Amino acid sequence: MKPHLTWGILGAAGFARKTMAPAIHAARRTHLKSVATRDPARAIPFADLVPGLKVERSYEAILDDPEIDAVYIPLPNALHTEWSAKAARAGKHVLCEKPIGLSLADIDHLIATREATSRLIAEAWMPAHHPQWHRTRALLAEGAIGTLRSVSGAFTYALADASNIRLSAELGGGGLRDVGVYPIGGFRLATGLEPVPSHVDLVQEGGVDTSAWVAATAGEVRFNFHVSMRAARYQVMMFHGTEGTLTLPAPFNPGTYAEARIVIARDGADVQVIRFPGVDQYVAQVEAVAAHVLDGVAFACPLEFSRGTQAVLDAIFAQAAA
Repeated sequence: MKPHLTWGILGAAGFARKTMAPAIHAARRTHLKSVATRDPARAIPFADLVPGLKVERSYEAILDDPEIDAVYIPLPNALHTEWSAKAARAGKHVLCEKPIGLSLADIDHLIATREATSRLIAEAWMPAHHPQWHRTRALLAEGAIGTLRSVSGAFTYALADASNIRLSAELGGGGLRDVGVYPIGGFRLATGLEPVPSHVDLVQEGGVDTSAWVAATAGEVRFNFHVSMRAARYQVMMFHGTEGTLTLPAPFNPGTYAEARIVIARDGADVQVIRFPGVDQYVAQVEAVAAHVLDGVAFACPLEFSRGTQAVLDAIFAQAAA
C-alpha cells in the first residue's frame, strides 16, 4: 500500500489558496501534486507554496492523472455534487467544500456513488475534526451541566463584495448554506439529536438568504440560532443545562477567530476553562482522510452526517417557502 496520498485541487479559489492548500501541504502522509485552473496567474501562490507543483488547465486533467489519489473541491456550491461524483467515478477519493449538496437527493446520489466506487466522498465540515467538539460531546453525555435544556448558536460576518458567489442563487449561494451548516451540525454533533424547525425568519436578497433566525426542537431540547452575511463578525455555541452552561467562544473558526476553548460555568462553582492550543482543524481534516484511506479509520464526517444537516436545511427552506 502507498505510504501517502497524492492530492490535486479542482480550482484556485481563495479559500483553497489561503487555507486548504497549506493544510494539504502541511498534513502528514500527503503530497500536493497539482492544481487545475484556466488562469495560470491564479496558480502562482500555489506554486510558491509547493515547488514543482503541476498546473493543469482543466479539472479533467487531474481526474485523468493516475498518480492522483484524492481531490479537494472548492468550486461554487452548485457544482459540488457533480464534480464529487465525477471524481469518485474516476477513482479518486473526494474532500469537497460544504455544502456538498443542495438537497437530500444530491447527497443520496453521492452516497450511492460512494458505495458503487468504494471511494471516500466527504464534506469538508472541519469542526468534526477538532477536539473541542469531541470533548463537548463527551462532557454533555456525562452530565457536566446536568440535563440539557437549550442550545443557542450564531455565526455572522459582513459580506462587502456584491459580486461574491455567496450572493448568487444560480450558484447555490446563501447564508444558511454557507454558515448555517455550522450551528446545525454543531448541535447535532454535540448532542446526537436531530432538530426539527418550528419557526423560520429569513431575509432574502436577490433570491438568496442573507440572514436567518431559526427556532427548532429536538425532543425536550430547544435550539435557536442566527446566521448572517450582513452582520458583524461573530460566532458562539452555548449549551444550557439544569446545573450550568457550556460555551464554545470560537466553535467554528478557532485560531483565526479566537482561542479554541470550552467554558463551563456551574452554579456555585468556579468557572472551568479547557483550552486546545495549537490545533489546526484543516490539517487534522486532511490527515483524517489519509487515516481513512490508508488505515481504514472511520471518517468523522461521513455523508450520512452531512445528510442529516441537509435534512434540517431542506426543512428550513420548505417552512420559509410555506
